[in-house]
Amino acid sequence: MSIEVKNITKLYGEQKALNNVSFSIEKGEIVGFLGPNGAGKSTMMKIITGYINASEGEVFVNNFDISTHKLELQKSIGYLPENNPLYLEMYVREYLRFNASVHKIPKDEIENIIAKVGLTPEAHKKINQLSKGYRQRVGLAAALLHNPEVLILDEPTTGMDPNQLAEIRSLIKEVGKDKTVLFSTHILQEVEAVCDRVILIHNGQIIADKNLKELTENKEQVIEVEFDFKIEKQFLENIPHLKSAHNLHDTIWELTFDTSKDMRPAVFDFAHDNGLKTLNLTAKNKNLEKLFRELTA
Repeated sequence: MSIEVKNITKLYGEQKALNNVSFSIEKGEIVGFLGPNGAGKSTMMKIITGYINASEGEVFVNNFDISTHKLELQKSIGYLPENNPLYLEMYVREYLRFNASVHKIPKDEIENIIAKVGLTPEAHKKINQLSKGYRQRVGLAAALLHNPEVLILDEPTTGMDPNQLAEIRSLIKEVGKDKTVLFSTHILQEVEAVCDRVILIHNGQIIADKNLKELTENKEQVIEVEFDFKIEKQFLENIPHLKSAHNLHDTIWELTFDTSKDMRPAVFDFAHDNGLKTLNLTAKNKNLEKLFRELTA
């Protein structure tokens, strides 16, 4: 087990930032850690990395107990914190050489990491001359420099343009083949593209921890239909398995059914039997964004 969190509680005075949180992550998993602002994501990551202490509970990383082997635990982690603290007056290579000396890493490894995270065009500059996206890359390079077994990434793609996002997405997927990756982000499309699994936290408690496919699969079915005339909601209630009907606009309805069976033929038959025409009939998937809103509303 690469990461094991057991019954972690964190108190700030009277406030519980984390309330009895437990989860575990295997080597080779890429796990998205999601939740609204203030849910406890960054606090949990700081506890896992030993940056702050929990009020209660236990944390193990690569079988190191954080309470007795904190230094060994931290050596096995690459951490990119939310605020990405950097020495802005240092040059990129100078900063990475400094980090390499701390970890006793050969200097020739620096150029490999610079190339790996796509920093080569900017590597001759001072960090304060870089855009936010390239500063994030410097932080990611520092996190990867000592080849850690576990990567903890807190909002790693902040400030990146779509091209940079695609590159970092590919990098995370590549390093995740032989490392454990836990990362938080507000870009849910990144989670859908990269992650094997999602842990969703809300008000300091885990409310979902599932394989991404399992989480987004649903026995409900949503269909959007446009008729050629306005109709009243009560007419739609005769359609089998209908759970709810929501009028989106004028003659357009969103219908939710409590079955995974394709209900489009039933909707078409309903229209035909009632003298209506279907101008549009589309099945809609429940994506991660919609599920996130439902669970954290």
